[in-house]
Amino acid sequence: MKRRTLLQWAALAAAGEAAAQPGPSTRAIPSSGEPIPRVGLGTWITFNVGNDPPARAHCAQVLRAFFEAGGRLVDSSPMYGSSQGVVGEALRSLGAQQRVFAADKVWTGADGAAQLEASRALWQLPRFDLLQVHNLLAWEKQLPLLHRMKDEGRVRYVGITTSEGRRHREFEQIMRNQRLDFVQFTYNLLDRDVEQRLLPVAAERGLAVLVNRPFQEGELLRRLQRFPLPPWAGEIGCTSWAQFALKFVISHPAVTCAIPATRRIDHVRENMAVARGPFPDAAMRQRMAAHVAGL
Repeated sequence: MKRRTLLQWAALAAAGEAAAQPGPSTRAIPSSGEPIPRVGLGTWITFNVGNDPPARAHCAQVLRAFFEAGGRLVDSSPMYGSSQGVVGEALRSLGAQQRVFAADKVWTGADGAAQLEASRALWQLPRFDLLQVHNLLAWEKQLPLLHRMKDEGRVRYVGITTSEGRRHREFEQIMRNQRLDFVQFTYNLLDRDVEQRLLPVAAERGLAVLVNRPFQEGELLRRLQRFPLPPWAGEIGCTSWAQFALKFVISHPAVTCAIPATRRIDHVRENMAVARGPFPDAAMRQRMAAHVAGL
């Protein structure tokens, strides 16, 4: 696998951004060069609405707004209750099966193949774009399964995930020693440990990075909204703390896509607007982090 420094990856990412204008800015998946928008959509909690018809219809409208704003990558998991079926029903009703970059996970210590087939049926898709081992559960068993599926053309990309800062040492070793296309972990203005090891390793190894919990499931924004947005946030096109926090995440040179979860249409549009420039440079990113740390 070709290795890259953070500086080299930043140059490659910039090329992808330029190609994507005037739509949402993109980042290239290192293992293939395929561009994807820098903001995706998570479904943890927000799409777990059970069999409530109005709630499911509303989720479909959230997805409609996401696609209309240029979004592609939607991430779910068997862990997320009814979310997979809600997404699948919405994709079918919107006729969006060809537009979505479908990312899901295997989350079992038992029969991963059976679980993944059940997930595929819920999404109502012929195959997934990305399959990940969720929170490293039985990864020694499930990662070879995902590789076999990729070799057979039943999935395009393979990855692993973790969240809330867990098991980073083991995660790094897997990144270094296993064949992967994607990794997914938590990164935000307060949870920045991955800047020290995981993000540089991803750049070095040529791995796409999905970022979960960019708002700490809303806790970060609740904290920040007690303070006024600094006037210089306008220099990078931010009109809210949510845009400020999300733009910090997706501007890191090694981050491919952030996947904030929401069930609000206005928040989807606000988040997708972040995937358009201008973006902070290294000095501005330091200023953003220092400002939040001092609040």
